[in-house]
Amino acid sequence: MDGCLRIHNTVSTTITSPVFSKKSANFRVFTVKCSSDGALSGAAGVAERPWKVADARLVLEDGSIWKAKSFGARGTQVGEVVFNTSLTGYQEIITDPSYAGQFVLMTNPHIGNTGVNFGDEESMQCFLAGLVIRSLSISTSNWRCKETLGDYLAERNIMGIYDVDTRAITRRLREDGSLIGVLSTENSKSDEELLEMSRTWDIVGVDLISGVSCKSPYEWIDRTASDGEFNDNGRNKETYNVVAYDFGIKHNILRRLASYGCKITVVPSTWPASETLKMKPDGVLFSNGPGDPSAVPYAVEAVKEIIGKIPIFGICMGHQLLGQALGGKTFKMKFGHHGGNHPVRNLRNGCVEISAQTALDCFFLIRGSIRDNLSTFEVGNHNYAVDPKSLPEGVEVTHVNLNDGSCAGLASSKMKLMSLQYHPEASPGPHDSDIGKHILTRSSSVWRVYTTYEPRKSEGISHNCAEAEAITGFVGASVHNELKSKMDQGSLPSKSIGEGLKD
Repeated sequence: MDGCLRIHNTVSTTITSPVFSKKSANFRVFTVKCSSDGALSGAAGVAERPWKVADARLVLEDGSIWKAKSFGARGTQVGEVVFNTSLTGYQEIITDPSYAGQFVLMTNPHIGNTGVNFGDEESMQCFLAGLVIRSLSISTSNWRCKETLGDYLAERNIMGIYDVDTRAITRRLREDGSLIGVLSTENSKSDEELLEMSRTWDIVGVDLISGVSCKSPYEWIDRTASDGEFNDNGRNKETYNVVAYDFGIKHNILRRLASYGCKITVVPSTWPASETLKMKPDGVLFSNGPGDPSAVPYAVEAVKEIIGKIPIFGICMGHQLLGQALGGKTFKMKFGHHGGNHPVRNLRNGCVEISAQTALDCFFLIRGSIRDNLSTFEVGNHNYAVDPKSLPEGVEVTHVNLNDGSCAGLASSKMKLMSLQYHPEASPGPHDSDIGKHILTRSSSVWRVYTTYEPRKSEGISHNCAEAEAITGFVGASVHNELKSKMDQGSLPSKSIGEGLKD
């Protein structure tokens, strides 16, 4: 059997095997073509390898140097290296503004399998410094795929490396904490130069929010399709006016609020609190965002001015800003929380579940005893946390991360606020215990929330009713009719019905 291996750039190699002769009936002629991106190098007649070789370096501030292969953009970039434990959702991760200034190392080894589609983007651009992965998929397999991960990053000038020992780097980060690193494909820069860059750059105290926030207010009008995960299915007939501060807000947080009937006005991070109060919203959302909350004192002041005047909900960075505005302190964690599988305990009912609450649930379900096992798994990205010991009286720690005991949620009934450290919209998942229905009414100064949990039939769990008190929320007159209907069907607990109908 004769075979011809041809390498472009006029170099070819012929491989001859005496197993079959040309006269044999089993003889077949075939040609294998391999191409090389570069021209001939070195001695005459010697071609570059037709496969990609290591052409990038990741230099960490601890002095370690990791050789890898590049994809996406080329050049030199500095950032903080963090690891993410999510098994899916790499596109949501690379478009999450909370990763600004960071290299994201994925612990899941296979990345790029499903390619990229524009419907899963969490923002209009990529803000992370770079992507570090073990294995880059050579092919994509998904009906929604529009382009490969490498092409997507190259178009957005984001660097990526693969064929690097991500497990070893993860162990180093867990032991030593997050490290500053420099990623480079430039041979002109020595290892010593890159190491010096990593040791002279710092992310602490840097205002990263101003670089990811919108520049002027706008109305969120992107509605989820009827067959989408976050469609409203006509569950709300009323409109709730919400002002969302954009510290790096994700699209799916906005979609989730809109799915529950919220009319959302997104404002820049520097938007004056006085202007927000003039808008007389039903509630204010302080969003997720990147970096150090101590580096944005203007945002803390805005939160202070709004506290106690309008119901407030904070997510991630918004949670940390609320902590500081209340008089608490924040601190930098060893390696932070980055992933979609961090267990969180709800201290009010002691339950933990592999699920995530929706954003609107977090507006409403902030006081009371939930008889169902409704809790949450953390889907988040943050390197800072609120010190619960520094919080004043009257502020309650509602959630705790079970991996390290850090504060994952706050609430204050007096000041009409609550916050969560993780991202409760949980996109791209999990959504196992998404709340199916919200029935609201008002009792004097306390909001009553009746929630029906509707598990899948395969779980073999009967429908249960859960009752909770909430100190924030939005309500309209049509809610009373829905409540009465539920009462007639016998699906609400009778002990609180009379109390709930009081206006």
